[in-house]
Amino acid sequence: MLRILYVIPIFLCLSCATSRITKKSPQKEFRGVWIATVVNIDWPKNANDNSEKQKKDFIEILDFYQKLNFNAAIVQIRTAGDAFYKTEHAPWSKYLTGREGEAPKEDFDKPLEWMIAETHKRGMEFHAWLNPYRATFDLDTVALSPEHDFYQHPNWMLKYGKKYYYNPGLPEVQQKLTKVIEEVVSNYHVDAIHFDDYFYPYKIKDEVFKDSIAFQTYHLQNQNIEDWRRSNVDSLVKKVHTAIKKTKPWVQFGISPFGVWKNKSTDPSGSDTKAGQTTYEDLYANPLLWVEKGWLDYLVPQIYWSVNYPPASHKVIVEWWANTAKNTNLYIGNGIYKIKNNKDKAWNKNKEIPKQLSLARSQKEITGNVFFSAKSLLGKHEKITKILKKKFYKLPSQNPSGISKTKREVSAPTVESIHVANSNLNTCISHSDSIPRFLNYYVLNKKVQNQKLLIGKSYLSVGQNSICNQIQLTKKQSKNGIGITIIDAFGNESKLQKLTIEPN
Repeated sequence: MLRILYVIPIFLCLSCATSRITKKSPQKEFRGVWIATVVNIDWPKNANDNSEKQKKDFIEILDFYQKLNFNAAIVQIRTAGDAFYKTEHAPWSKYLTGREGEAPKEDFDKPLEWMIAETHKRGMEFHAWLNPYRATFDLDTVALSPEHDFYQHPNWMLKYGKKYYYNPGLPEVQQKLTKVIEEVVSNYHVDAIHFDDYFYPYKIKDEVFKDSIAFQTYHLQNQNIEDWRRSNVDSLVKKVHTAIKKTKPWVQFGISPFGVWKNKSTDPSGSDTKAGQTTYEDLYANPLLWVEKGWLDYLVPQIYWSVNYPPASHKVIVEWWANTAKNTNLYIGNGIYKIKNNKDKAWNKNKEIPKQLSLARSQKEITGNVFFSAKSLLGKHEKITKILKKKFYKLPSQNPSGISKTKREVSAPTVESIHVANSNLNTCISHSDSIPRFLNYYVLNKKVQNQKLLIGKSYLSVGQNSICNQIQLTKKQSKNGIGITIIDAFGNESKLQKLTIEPN
């Protein structure tokens, strides 16, 4: 199958342009978008839509972000004890089929495989996003499938507010959730496993999370309930990390916690903020420990406030994470859903998100951004989208690799065929690597040795040993020369293979 890569022609002289463009558009940068499925936030638009409509809507999201040169889709495949794939561990999601436990129609009977394939087809990584502890989204338990853990394991459930949650303190809950992750990593070509900010639930006034029996049963001597709860989350994160790396060591593990770890008022090492709740004290999550232990390949704090918002300034929090979170890839979560849709008037300005992106790029410790959520730019805010395309995402970028730094020799790709027609470069290549990730296209610089500019990339799945692509070139690009490389799933890159391009 011939894939057409989106490439923005570079008309400036390469030696002048490369340094300017890469300063604005880094050669390696994570550019992700969350595609939320719970209550059909982003996709499917309606659970009762037919499969053709659901596929069309998913592709519309991917195409939009592919044209913006995004390189990762973080897709929610477990919302509340359910699944967007066939499994014995959970019923089919009602947000996919309209009724929990009901399988999709035959023409869409493998939705997860299809979503992964379509995402990869567009040169993007697929990060499988799962909510571990949320068991239901409301109290309508009659609508739950008999296969749901609410019925299968009622002793695992705790009611809090208007939802049910898995009890994080039960060893059998941790074991079950780890098996869920193992199955996804084993059976599907996912590039990462992703958790969001929902660990212990956000606190509700006058509500009690009734886990005292589990605390009395399992806590360590002299351990208070707050530390015990944090240790339960720590244990799950460690187990999931171990399970992933044991199964497929190249698959990454990332978490996107609530943006404020602690306020300075309760801990001098916290951020200078006045957040009503915090990740450490209220959600019982300690991402600083997880990155210190090397359990996470990336961290994406959700910093959904404007740059100068007084109680919780985006700038203050970004700089705090940049100075604090080490030993992982650090990305920033941006709340694009607030654009022209929030009481904070800063969000009415077209430059709020561009300012946030500029801030992230000014911090050398930060290597990417993730937008919540996918639908927030589709069909609206065109001026902002144009700014993003022109000033931030004009060129593609490499995906950052995980933190394991496994070194492997990657052989250069073999060019099977190459020809140019109407400024379109058509190539077919083969390779011998067992865990490839991307085929990269670079414009070379004749004047400066080893200087190259990424202009296109294609995803290579495990077991995919050949691919054909079409890429549009300007005359200057053809004249400077084009080279290709293979990058494996650990981030190791082959030697450059220069292409011999005959003129039309």
